Amino acid sequence: MVRTRRGRGRRARRAVLAGATAVVVWLALAAPPAQAANGTPGERETVCAQSLFVRTEPLGAWMGTLYHPQTFLVERVSGGWAYGFAYGDINRRGWVQDGWFC
Repeated sequence: MVRTRRGRGRRARRAVLAGATAVVVWLALAAPPAQAANGTPGERETVCAQSLFVRTEPLGAWMGTLYHPQTFLVERVSGGWAYGFAYGDINRRGWVQDGWFC
């Protein structure tokens, strides 16, 4: 049996399409609830994400993880990051990605 290049191209396109579909489904399942919002300085916000890393600085070292519905007291917001006090198991100040609060 002789295989043509055309057949391999179709299989490759199907594989790419299947992979892209899997990524879209994964993103839809991992996406935060529609009501997720940015933090407000001075407010103790509830974490809406399943998990939210607390870091030493934006994109810095990991200090711990907050889980829904633990809380975070937002002290200031800068460039897509919120600084404040992480309650729960962490109980210390750090940075989290903004936009993951209820």
